[in-house]
Amino acid sequence: MWATAEESREYVTGVYRRAWGHADATIAALPLESVADIVWWPEERRRATLHGVLVHMIAETHRHAGHADIVRESIDGGAGYREGDDVVTAGDLSWWESYREELERVAREAGHDLKRPSRPSPGRSGR
Repeated sequence: MWATAEESREYVTGVYRRAWGHADATIAALPLESVADIVWWPEERRRATLHGVLVHMIAETHRHAGHADIVRESIDGGAGYREGDDVVTAGDLSWWESYREELERVAREAGHDLKRPSRPSPGRSGR
């Protein structure tokens, strides 16, 4: 969603609320297998089910919420949900490597054959 400097906060949030209402009505009215053309998507992915669109929107929301959290962390210097929350474990590279190895060992013992994901080169996003 793009907004211009001339569009008020009330206008932008109003558009968002109308889109939200339309989405709720669509989800209530249609089965997940319903197919539609998303005209602004690339031709090869344009035909999508409601289920596929919902999964896409969950991923988009998750991605952008993560961006907002990064911005917040850079402003207040904190990590996690609240002050003193130890949900985010601090550790150096060696600690994280050891932790990953332990998780992989446990997964292998459970019968899962895992391949280690390749790491992006320094300075690259990995995309």
